[in-house]
Amino acid sequence: MPYITFDFSRPYDLVLLGRVAIDFNPVDYFQTLAESTTFKKYVGGSPANIAYGLARLGKKCGFFARVSDDRFGEYVVGAFEKEGIDTSRIRKCEHGEKIGLTFTEILSRDESSILMYRNDIADLALESGDIDEAYIAQAKALLISGTSLAASPSREAALKAVTLAVKTNTPIIFDVDFRPYNWKSTDETALYYATVAEKADIIMGSREEFDLTGSLIGTPPDDAGTAKYWQGKNAKIVVIKHGKKGSTAYTADGNSYSIKPFPIEALKSFGGGDGYGSSFIYGLLEGWDIMDCLELGSASAALLVGAHGCSSFMPTLEQIQSYIADCKAKYGEMVARA
Repeated sequence: MPYITFDFSRPYDLVLLGRVAIDFNPVDYFQTLAESTTFKKYVGGSPANIAYGLARLGKKCGFFARVSDDRFGEYVVGAFEKEGIDTSRIRKCEHGEKIGLTFTEILSRDESSILMYRNDIADLALESGDIDEAYIAQAKALLISGTSLAASPSREAALKAVTLAVKTNTPIIFDVDFRPYNWKSTDETALYYATVAEKADIIMGSREEFDLTGSLIGTPPDDAGTAKYWQGKNAKIVVIKHGKKGSTAYTADGNSYSIKPFPIEALKSFGGGDGYGSSFIYGLLEGWDIMDCLELGSASAALLVGAHGCSSFMPTLEQIQSYIADCKAKYGEMVARA
């Protein structure tokens, strides 16, 4: 059954708000950052990756963001345009803020870490004046990335976007996307996450990310209880992820649907969540059953952890479906079903 009503007369499938950054991933694998000497550059940032993923799946995306007024800002805007992502609401910073840089450390196939440079950061310079109602009203849904709430003026810009989405009957997707950088305290994180989560139609996050609100507002510590709490506010779908143990989508009719990761020879342990998110959202926009949305998301996540980067390696629908078919032929029809 359709849990979310999308207005298919609107030209943008999804408008996203949040972090656009640059990832530098080592080419000399399985060494520490101290030992690595050669890196490859990609567009990064969770909402940017999700936009890439949906564009590869044939969906039209728009984006609210600020980028640095330099060659790196020029690079990410140009990369978006090549993917067909609308950049009319991506603006250059005016006070020297710089785009975020992420250096990844791939120590082994299942052990990775990231080093972020986020001082005087461009994405958190997004202002409320950058957000306009007409653009949101052209979108079938709005995605808010939790990192955008970490500091002002981006925080107010995100809250304005949420308010306008409610006003224009635009479904809100909240990708919790917690990064400890820029946040001052757990209470601050919980307060602003809860403010957006209570307005969201879809909430996606890890168990650990959902627990961030627990100490302040008393959300239950178990998955079913957490989902029920947010569905008592506004959520129609709550997706709770457990990494290698899989994920479960809880729907407002009281049902739950679980998926396990697809088998893959991983190259790194990050990036899968953005592939998962973009493909899951694609399935919802297509009106698929929840289990089929989860299957597509889980397969996309597997392909991403098996790839060197994130944005540039987002798969097409044909690539994901071919991978699913290969896995089922090799491991059985229920390979990822929990």
